[in-house]
Amino acid sequence: MNLENISPVDGRYQKDTEELSKFFSESALIRYRVMLEIEYLIALGKEKKFLQVKNFSNEDKKTLRNIYQTFSIDDAEQVKTIEDVTKHDVKAIEYYLQTKFVELCFEEFIPFIHFALTSEDINNLAYVLSFKHALKKIYLPQIKKVIEILQTQAMRYKSLVILAMTHGQPATPTTLGKELFVYINRLERQIKKIESHIFDGKLNGAVGNFAAHHFSSPEVDWLQFSTRFVCFLDLQPMLLSTQVNSYDSLVESFMIINHINIILSDLAKDMWLYISRGIFGQVVQEAEVGSSTMPHKINPINFENAEGNASVSNSLFTCLIDKLPQSRMQRDLSGSTMIRNQGVALAHALLVVKNIHKGLNKVVPNIPKIKNELTENFVVVTEALQTILRKNGNKDAYEKIKNLSRGKNLTRKDFLEFVENLDLPMEDKMKLKMLTPENYVGVF
Repeated sequence: MNLENISPVDGRYQKDTEELSKFFSESALIRYRVMLEIEYLIALGKEKKFLQVKNFSNEDKKTLRNIYQTFSIDDAEQVKTIEDVTKHDVKAIEYYLQTKFVELCFEEFIPFIHFALTSEDINNLAYVLSFKHALKKIYLPQIKKVIEILQTQAMRYKSLVILAMTHGQPATPTTLGKELFVYINRLERQIKKIESHIFDGKLNGAVGNFAAHHFSSPEVDWLQFSTRFVCFLDLQPMLLSTQVNSYDSLVESFMIINHINIILSDLAKDMWLYISRGIFGQVVQEAEVGSSTMPHKINPINFENAEGNASVSNSLFTCLIDKLPQSRMQRDLSGSTMIRNQGVALAHALLVVKNIHKGLNKVVPNIPKIKNELTENFVVVTEALQTILRKNGNKDAYEKIKNLSRGKNLTRKDFLEFVENLDLPMEDKMKLKMLTPENYVGVF
């Protein structure tokens, strides 16, 4: 951990977020740009009607690709040194590659580095690819781990009846397993969206018209070329655009993560409340300290951390969602300034997921407390009583049971005495006499 870092993502939480560095660091962005410039040149060589660049041999392709496959922090620093002079990040990549091509005896291809491209052709692909790769390789496996532990606990506690709360008041009992399955279902819905999400990429020149491409080499079908190249990157071609990618598909992926953050924040708050109620106890970590002054404290820090990071992440994503699809006329630089923060937003989302996972691993149901809550709130079964009365044609069933129970501490004895005096079929009467909060849980 670098104690002089300003951002907690790279400071306090570095151990949980450093795996994102290879996708969103400045060095990673430069490497993506280098990769795209190299692959673009190789694609030019494959274009049969573009005679100025030969189709590279397998050995030459291997040599060219080795430039980005072995790209190091020293290489990134060389690019930054050039950028200090050019004051232009993508042009610095071009100049860096020129020096590499001289070293590798590829001087004849120097004119075709970044041929007819605008910076946004490289940048939009780099930003979209980095987010897509980080989402699929880092974030998605972590959210699946959360679902796995939720599934394990949901199955383990599928028959554990707990007192439900609506409006913060005792309500019809439920099972702990069912309540966890609710979150599993919600998260799986969003995961399907991530897995099927299609990301767009554009490569069409200065203002999106292939002007330089077409003017210099009209014999080439540049729309087809662009389509093949973007598809090669496993992105969907955006052939119709201004100079910039509208980033509609990218921000749609942000919306999915934003929604997952909301779901996980909801889960974190519920777990916090279950712990506060005593429904869950927390596993004691001997070396941990809960309070600087109160030795007894075991705080639900992971759920609180998750909730806080969800807010930070969603604030950043919301800002990006609002701004990135907007660009004055054919382009301005405000979006380019902001998109660099997509990794920060995802880093905070990753912290949400990891803290939920840690928190779930630290809790165990407090069975005595759970049973005691049910016993003390026998009144919750009156819903069943008034429903049975309705089934038997009683027109004022609700009002009768309301008078019996609302705002009162109804005991099982009170309940049984009331049932005994009802004019009901024996079968229904017996069902009611056997009724308890523990067995009033419906089909789940």
